[in-house]
Amino acid sequence: MLGNALEGLTVIDFTQIAAGPASTMLLADLGARVIKVEPPGGELGRTLGPGWLGEDSALFHGFNRNKQGVMLDLKTGAGAEAARRLIAGADIVVESMRPGVMARLGLGPEALCAAHPALIYCSISAYGQHGPYAQRAGVDGILQADAGLMSLVGLPDSEPCKVQAPVVDVMTGYIAVVGILAKLAQRARDGRGGHLDVNLFNAALALQQSSLTSYLADGQLPVRAGSAAPYAAPNQAFRTADGWIMVAAYMPDRWRRLCETLGVAALADDARFVTSPLRVANRAAMVEALTQAFVTRSTESWLDALQAADILCARVAAYDDVVAHPQAAANGMIAQIEHPVLGTLRVPGFPVCSAEVNARPARPAPACGQHTEQVLREFGFGEAQIATLCEAAAA
Repeated sequence: MLGNALEGLTVIDFTQIAAGPASTMLLADLGARVIKVEPPGGELGRTLGPGWLGEDSALFHGFNRNKQGVMLDLKTGAGAEAARRLIAGADIVVESMRPGVMARLGLGPEALCAAHPALIYCSISAYGQHGPYAQRAGVDGILQADAGLMSLVGLPDSEPCKVQAPVVDVMTGYIAVVGILAKLAQRARDGRGGHLDVNLFNAALALQQSSLTSYLADGQLPVRAGSAAPYAAPNQAFRTADGWIMVAAYMPDRWRRLCETLGVAALADDARFVTSPLRVANRAAMVEALTQAFVTRSTESWLDALQAADILCARVAAYDDVVAHPQAAANGMIAQIEHPVLGTLRVPGFPVCSAEVNARPARPAPACGQHTEQVLREFGFGEAQIATLCEAAAA
């Protein structure tokens, strides 16, 4: 069953905000026990709003379900030693400190992987563990800029724009999980773990596989084109009488059917538009001609007509549309979590369609240090040690 695929594995999570927490959340969704270690006062992601659920940000709740929460002050000798004891009983470590920070705390990958050869240690950073930018800090927006993604987003004459959802962070989290699962497969063969270097810069480049490949092939810088795809037309959003509709009809048969459905059949044989490359070259004229037809009817009317003609289309949805989308419900992508204080919370679900995962009740994100005493007790700490560590973390 997918829902308990990683059952029996323990992950120690030293991450914050989005990229690292996304990776450990996915591991937890797949059945791993994830113990999230936070500094005194909690990790930075708890403070990033607006969007609040109780005292913590919605972002924190959205990236930290199914985890246990432990609070330790790693800057103290006792706190760092406690973390080492947790790691000694774990299979996987995921951290998102700046390169070198964990080593200075005595928790770096070289020492820990040498002491525990089966340990899988995943470091998540802005630019990677090595190279001229390794010590540079970075967040999603910075990497969208530095890796070229912002050069693709927006209209030709607009100011630089970024994708408002933290796509680089989330992509990084997914890449981390791919690397960890690969290491688990290797460990099953030879018993060895090892260190993984996952970073936002590489993830941002990976997001641009198609456009970066095109640039490497012909050396032509991409041009911002709003919703339009640079490689095919029509493949963009069009204004309707009451909103916007996204249409992809660049295949020869669909291009002809689109023109017929819109009542402009002659455009299909217009010399400027007979092939997709010609439509890309003459995009402005094509858009003007098609828009004159689209604005005569509502989005819903066009959706019915285009779908009947087997033309790829969708409304340009707002989040209220998405949350009510019947397919989001069918895929389990709007999940409910019962929180003991806040009641029923709605969060994005697990993205792989699996009845085992989506049917399993999820646990809410932990309160600051919620499971510290329980976890330390399970790892063999005495009551006096627990009291000392809790006192230091609360200071």
